[in-house]
Amino acid sequence: MNIQPVILSGGAGTRLWPLSRELFPKQLHAPFGGKLTLLQHTIMRLKGIEALHDEVKVLPPILVCNEEHRFLVAEQMRQIQTDTNGLILEPVGRNTAPALTLAALHAASISADSVMLVMPADHVIRDVDAFQRIVYNGALKAVAGNTVTFGVTPTFPATGYGYIKRSNASGEDECTVSSFIEKPDEEKAQQLFEDDSYSWNSGIFMMKPSIWLGQLSHFRKDMHDICKEASEKGVADGDFQRVDGPTFERCPSDSIDYAVMEHLASDQSLIDVDSRLLVIPLDAGWSDVGGWANLQEEAPHDEHGNAILGDVITHNVRDSLLLSSHRLIAGVGLENLIVVETADAVLVANKDDAQHVKEIVARLKLEGRSEHQIHKRVHRPWGDYEGIDLGERYQVKRITVRPGASLSLQMHHHRAEHWIVVSGTARVTRGDDEFLLSENESTYIPVGIKHRLVNPGHVALEIIEVQSGSYLGEDDIVRFDDEYGR
Repeated sequence: MNIQPVILSGGAGTRLWPLSRELFPKQLHAPFGGKLTLLQHTIMRLKGIEALHDEVKVLPPILVCNEEHRFLVAEQMRQIQTDTNGLILEPVGRNTAPALTLAALHAASISADSVMLVMPADHVIRDVDAFQRIVYNGALKAVAGNTVTFGVTPTFPATGYGYIKRSNASGEDECTVSSFIEKPDEEKAQQLFEDDSYSWNSGIFMMKPSIWLGQLSHFRKDMHDICKEASEKGVADGDFQRVDGPTFERCPSDSIDYAVMEHLASDQSLIDVDSRLLVIPLDAGWSDVGGWANLQEEAPHDEHGNAILGDVITHNVRDSLLLSSHRLIAGVGLENLIVVETADAVLVANKDDAQHVKEIVARLKLEGRSEHQIHKRVHRPWGDYEGIDLGERYQVKRITVRPGASLSLQMHHHRAEHWIVVSGTARVTRGDDEFLLSENESTYIPVGIKHRLVNPGHVALEIIEVQSGSYLGEDDIVRFDDEYGR
């Protein structure tokens, strides 16, 4: 029995701003201060299933992500030494149903009889052993043609989760689904919490690719056909699978639940007589880390109920989250607060209202600011850069280039650049010249001269770049050669 993991990694995570940004969303962070990101944890928690069950083979994952995140995702897979069965790029976001459809079409071409394990990239599972046992149980149901979802026993009346109504009471190993309920208001959430026939909807599913594609074709043929056309017109681009952009942009936006699951739950006769929509209890310490209050609950706590990450000093602080990324946070006399510091923004919120941070993100977008989109530290396929200072006609950056990586051969119309090597070794192309620079050496790139920066060494290359000119925007780049296909 082949299990094909499908990781949906297209979300922006706006409720975890300012840590999560459009171009560096929460699934690519390690929010608890560990070494692995949420995406990497999602992949790694599948390790070991094969050792428990000889008949199971876990295939390399299929990942679906935003095109803007492609190099970050690929680099995170490299860091955990994980091959993939496809890294599918969405040119635009169209919610989870089209994303799963692209993955199912790809999975069917690899192993038609495999069972897809569909997981968002940003969840927390504390009990990995229990999760693996539950996944194996779900795979046995899914390989027989059933569609399987996983329900979590509610611990409070959550308004940020969807709910599943089971056909029988809690405690059963499996049962059919009676209905799906979208995120309720507070009054409805309390009613659902008090009724033990309801579970939280984990957003994790198992089914064969053919089952999903058949169901979607029945309920949303328009979506199915557009995704199929976009996939068939797509092209391979190195490690990435690019679907056809103009075609995919026509695709309706909808979730897995709305597009298919709610229809199946309302009338199970719509699917084959031998196939059912099942819900299996997921008792494995699940959380979707949907907002700062969730993160505060999941992070390690001190004796006063505080989750403290980074450089933080407190006095008389209780039941709060304080996260520092760059500077010291000193908290005095605080209770039930969220304080998050990044290089360019600080969030201070009452924990009970922290989910409304998305309204701040909307305001930033409306005002045309950049803080919703990028951090001061900007990641690139070759490494990253961070803005240090910015004036009317100059800009200073700290640039880090990974060992063996190379920037594109490029030219600027409006700016000159000075490079000073802080650590490592740089191989520089400047016009017709090529030469090496070591620590404390520098060079000057005039306006209009082709140039390239390469790290030929085995340690990271760090340089300080001083730009000067009439225009310093990132779009003043003419690329002549780029190993990353930009």
